[in-house]
Amino acid sequence: MQSTGPRYRPLGDDLSPKEADEILGEAWRTREMTNNSPPQPPRRLLRVADLTQLELERLLDLAAEIKVDPLRLADSQHHRLLACIFERPSTRTRLAFAAAAYRLGMHPMVLSSTDLQLGRGEPIADTARAISAYVAAVVIRTASHELIDQFARAASVPVVNALSDEHHPCEAIAALMTIRERFGRLKGLKVAYVGDSNNVATSLVEAAVMAGMRVAVASPPGYGLPARIVAEAEFQTAQSGGDIAVTTNKQVAVQGAHVVYTDAWVSMATEDEAEARRQAFEAYRVDTNLMQGADREAVFLHCLPARRGEEVQAEVIDGPRSLVWTLVANHLPTEQAIISWLLQGTD
Repeated sequence: MQSTGPRYRPLGDDLSPKEADEILGEAWRTREMTNNSPPQPPRRLLRVADLTQLELERLLDLAAEIKVDPLRLADSQHHRLLACIFERPSTRTRLAFAAAAYRLGMHPMVLSSTDLQLGRGEPIADTARAISAYVAAVVIRTASHELIDQFARAASVPVVNALSDEHHPCEAIAALMTIRERFGRLKGLKVAYVGDSNNVATSLVEAAVMAGMRVAVASPPGYGLPARIVAEAEFQTAQSGGDIAVTTNKQVAVQGAHVVYTDAWVSMATEDEAEARRQAFEAYRVDTNLMQGADREAVFLHCLPARRGEEVQAEVIDGPRSLVWTLVANHLPTEQAIISWLLQGTD
């Protein structure tokens, strides 16, 4: 039977020079367009809002799977390097990322700015480009979110924020994992944050609202969430079904809450304000009386390090309703999931 499909002619003597030039010219133009097309920018996690709602759900699912089977992704990133730049002291986040990288088959290189030319004034962008030539991804913990943002813009590999003065996305994602483990869901639950509306509070608000939770934040006047963060959270609620409320009344915030969360009143960046802060936050301590206003199944979470007798009563953080140490442990599978997502996705 004679074929009715298209007929193709090889480039040869049966083509005129003009036809051959036209065909070859089009082929080269197509090749040049393909070779010169801009590369896809690397993934990054500088704040929770860098994720979509679906990506957050998949990260939590992957972290839960890894906790059940810690070697699920063993050696999936074999022989690759993870640069961990820590300009601020760290216990849990530093060890969690190092252990997570090891489980994935990576070699974690823990550095500080004094180990790099950053300590001698090298432009951030130059350092980012240089480091990108050697490693698969970069983890940064620093006092300046602007530094992380500049680094990520110049880097050609994924970058994750392990803490900055504005955001702490890894803590918030690990917290949501912990809450979901306890209650079996996130949507519709209420989380109350009491105390300084710092980087931990900001990331918790972003993550909880994105997950469809109801969030209430209680802080003394002058220490509340930035208006921009509240506005972004309110916009997110329309898509997620969550809710955001801010108040200066801790009893109102905690009423009916399934989770009560706090953080230290004085951080490394605010030590010169220590006395003024202790006076301002004295009425915002989380104690057993405050916990009685929460849901009867409510749990307590803290970012750590904690100062018992200041932001939290010892009977609360060391009591049966505290999931602080579960949260600590959940940083490891969470960080594994984050590295995996940065490098290859969650599917």
